[in-house]
Amino acid sequence: MAGRNGDTLAHGVDRSFSGKRWVRRPGDDRLGLAIAQRLDLPEIVGRVLAARGVGLDDAPSYLDPRLNRLLPDPSHLIDMDKAVARLAQAVRNGEKIAVFGDYDVDGATSSALLRRFFRAAGAEIEVYIPDRLNEGYGPNEPALRRLREAGADIVVTVDCGTTAYEPLEAAAGMGLDVIVIDHHVAEAGLPKAHAVVNPNRLDEDSPHGQLAAVGVSFLLAVGLNRALRDAGHYAGRPEPDLRQWLDMVALGTVADVVPLTGVNRAFVRQGLKVLAGRTNTGLAALADVAGVDEAPSAYHLGFVLGPRINAGGRLGSSDLGARLLSTEDAVEAAEIAGALDEYNQQRRAIEEGVLQAAVREAESGRHDGVLLVSGSDWHPGVIGIVAARLVERFGLPACVVTTEGGKGLGSGRSMAGIDLGAAIIAARQKGLLVNGGGHAMAAGFTVDPERIGDLRAFLAGRLAAEAAAGDAAPRIIVDGSLTVEAANLELAGHLERLAPFGSGNAEPRFVLPGVRVAKADVVGTDHVRCTFTGGGSVRLNAISFRTADTELGKRLLNHGGLPLHVVGRVRRNHWQGRTTVQLMLDDAAAAT
Repeated sequence: MAGRNGDTLAHGVDRSFSGKRWVRRPGDDRLGLAIAQRLDLPEIVGRVLAARGVGLDDAPSYLDPRLNRLLPDPSHLIDMDKAVARLAQAVRNGEKIAVFGDYDVDGATSSALLRRFFRAAGAEIEVYIPDRLNEGYGPNEPALRRLREAGADIVVTVDCGTTAYEPLEAAAGMGLDVIVIDHHVAEAGLPKAHAVVNPNRLDEDSPHGQLAAVGVSFLLAVGLNRALRDAGHYAGRPEPDLRQWLDMVALGTVADVVPLTGVNRAFVRQGLKVLAGRTNTGLAALADVAGVDEAPSAYHLGFVLGPRINAGGRLGSSDLGARLLSTEDAVEAAEIAGALDEYNQQRRAIEEGVLQAAVREAESGRHDGVLLVSGSDWHPGVIGIVAARLVERFGLPACVVTTEGGKGLGSGRSMAGIDLGAAIIAARQKGLLVNGGGHAMAAGFTVDPERIGDLRAFLAGRLAAEAAAGDAAPRIIVDGSLTVEAANLELAGHLERLAPFGSGNAEPRFVLPGVRVAKADVVGTDHVRCTFTGGGSVRLNAISFRTADTELGKRLLNHGGLPLHVVGRVRRNHWQGRTTVQLMLDDAAAAT
């Protein structure tokens, strides 16, 4: 059945209980069958691979991504060789190097990675993370001046710097050599720096624009390690094994929600293996305090470890994440991990209050192409998370602004097909913002509160046009259909081979048509737990998170015995020594 924009609807669902349409992911069924037969996979898994653009010859590498096949030569990036040469010279000559990082997970992992590398190479290194509330995002002149006065000869900015024109102009005047390592959307003009390494420079033709800053930082370490080796630097000292730090690369990659395609898949797959070995003292302490007692997955990176590291920059000391990830002191690691866990609990409570206020404002207004809500004294440390929740709830790109002292701090999140970062840069160029930048899926900015209305109108016009040109209507992409009996442990095990899942590699979703609810109740504060039956003796347990007070949750709890189409992700669930299959329920609709 065809839907809007020519989509093929899954089981005719054009509007589900959560207001979404279910769209079948297009794919070559014959190719899927060929993949399944060659690799001895269930046919539906072969179709999932084919629908993701995986060819017959590429399928083995996709299922087993390895860095020795996928890691690009660092030198392919513009300015990389220039950055490497200057840093190799600094290491060899004993110059003092400073790393200026961002306060989010990508910035913390990038900073800690370079701190560990330079220390292993015998260089003097200092890491500076700006205070989120007092200094804001990116390099600032006072901080750079303090680093220079403390003896720094070189500053490497990570996860920031691409649009820091005035601060880097001032740094050059101080005699600082600045090397920018970034991945955010660039403008036509670049800042005054010794080198700007960014796969998303407008003059860059790298095929690896999906890299997070920590991925670019890892390539810098690879290139610099090679240069130092060639210069004989390791003749009298052990050469560092960069693979030991892939756990941090994986963490930053997943937490920054960049596409898990190409080399990013290898970073995360291999990084999870390193993480399981618990060689990073700080990450091991954080996993303990977070109660991670199973083999780590991308879920743990994005939803367990990442938020705790972010909480330091949001509510506490901005440098806690970088300090945790680079310490070798078990006592210090335990103290920092405990503090981050406490900050994360505080963050959740604050986030809930801001979210409720933001939802009320969103529901009271009209929105054309974008949600932009604002409030006074909303905690700036949670507005990005709240923006992400609004995207989930309303199916629109969302920006949340907190105003205080005549200044508005904003954070935005987008959805596939709508480039929010480019829109924020355009708004800044038009004079609507004090500053701002980002990438396709996320952005940050500062705005005069009196210009919020103008900003809303500008973004609405621009993003509505993008949505019209593409297809950003609320929808769920469906990979196929299953019976209750087919959603079993064997299938769940095969699907795990397609991981890591995340942006750019969505976890497969399947429709289970015409099932009935055998049992449904609320667990926790607002999660709905269900048991489904397909008419036979087999039953399937399912969980729907944070939906008890939504239309979806209400219809599940008050099903009236009527058949439903449900859609979700099939996973293995480990609990108290037992492994069972569970459906992570995303949506449901009446079976008509």
